[in-house]
Amino acid sequence: MCHNIIDGRYHTSCFHFVEMATKSVDCLRNNCLFSSRHTHPIGCRNSECVRVMSHPVKNPIRVSPASCPNCIHIKNMGGTVRPHPMPQPQAAKQ
Repeated sequence: MCHNIIDGRYHTSCFHFVEMATKSVDCLRNNCLFSSRHTHPIGCRNSECVRVMSHPVKNPIRVSPASCPNCIHIKNMGGTVRPHPMPQPQAAKQ
């Protein structure tokens, strides 16, 4: 299936991923609505065609030890930010 690759900055102190750019990857399948090789016309209602994309892949092109801008703003306003530990995003496979 076709999918998107999201390039962005991963913040290690708050575990947030801030998106910077997105690019689409074409699966080149005839039965995928999002593919450039989709054989049916626009508005296809064929039940055999794939109608959903795969989950987007997060590609951290920059890693920052600082908190993300949103967490910095919350801290400056007097709020508390409790980061939830998450695994680091996997690099995109190309």
